[in-house]
Amino acid sequence: MTGTAEPREVRGLTVRQPHAACIAYAGKTIENRVQPWSYRGTVLIHAGASIDKAAKKHPPMAAVVRGLQLEQRAVIAVARIADCHADDGECTPWSLPGYNHFVLDDVTALHLPVPHQEGQLGLWFPPAELVARVRLQLDDDTAARLLGQEA
Repeated sequence: MTGTAEPREVRGLTVRQPHAACIAYAGKTIENRVQPWSYRGTVLIHAGASIDKAAKKHPPMAAVVRGLQLEQRAVIAVARIADCHADDGECTPWSLPGYNHFVLDDVTALHLPVPHQEGQLGLWFPPAELVARVRLQLDDDTAARLLGQEA
């Protein structure tokens, strides 16, 4: 394909480690949050500055993070928020009771983390320069699908 497609609206989502690593590398397709959001679309999965030490003891996470270097303050994956539903029981081993479950699909881990110092726990607008640096690690089909960008 030639030319460029209109860039899709992209948000950043800061996720504490080891949750971010489990999204990127271990099939964690639910992100648990107190606040529901109406946004559906592409998110850069940004590993935050802090580590949830208690979560490292959760059996599915413990199996994933053993031996992994947990990147912090960096984008490590791109995904799409496809849906959100209130707690309806354990929809996956990753879902937590009492939280809204954001369903992630089309998760694509980056080959190399893209450093980015600032994030926030809610959704945020990543600078165009950060999206461009992430784009460099995506093949053309993935970039078109998730970012609305062609080579």
